[in-house]
Amino acid sequence: MSTKQLKDNSLSRRTLVSAIIILIAIPLTIFFGVFFLDDRKYYFISLLIIIYTMIPFAMIFEKRKPQARELVLIAVLTAIAVAGRGAFFMLPQFKPVVAIVIITGVSLGPESGFLVGALTGFVSNFFFGQGPWTPWQMFCFGIIGFLAGILFQKGILKKTRLSLCVYGGLSTFFIYGGIIDIGSLLMFTSKFSWKALLATYISGFWFNIVHAIATVFFLYILSQPMLEKLDRIKIKYGLMQQ
Repeated sequence: MSTKQLKDNSLSRRTLVSAIIILIAIPLTIFFGVFFLDDRKYYFISLLIIIYTMIPFAMIFEKRKPQARELVLIAVLTAIAVAGRGAFFMLPQFKPVVAIVIITGVSLGPESGFLVGALTGFVSNFFFGQGPWTPWQMFCFGIIGFLAGILFQKGILKKTRLSLCVYGGLSTFFIYGGIIDIGSLLMFTSKFSWKALLATYISGFWFNIVHAIATVFFLYILSQPMLEKLDRIKIKYGLMQQ
């Protein structure tokens, strides 16, 4: 493998900082809210997550000034995800949010993927209802977009429908479902037990299946046209360049 290929596949300092914040700081903040703030300060915890998320995203512009177009693009993708979640409010768990977050992570990078996911969870819950579940949803949406961006950078995740749908279905079921069910358990009891967690997983199984199917469906429909349009926008305006 050439030096250039190694460099292309290596993670940047910004991405490593992002990983530390997302995988360590944000979970610790959520658990701090659960165990030390009695799960009541969810607005405060949600805002902290957004602030954490902005740090690695801002590092994209450490060597240059941000363009308004780049911020508008993030805002538009967040708005699409929020609108998509609201449009399917009558169908529990059948939402396009994870699909759009994955597309964002693949096209614009892991930091943007997490940012759009976290913002979507926070903003859309003004419609669906804010609560102690909001930080958990923000983290779950965001981490899937972040991992999608990293896997794409490493060459593991491809822009094909098959690759995106497989990742989308598995990540929605195991990552989103697995983490959000832990959050659900901790919202209702402060006493953690493996039996209670197993019961929570069993009760949420079909909800997670429906959510995973929805992600696969929307990725199959939306991934190629959205990725093509985002690539054209990036090339035309020179957006999100390292």
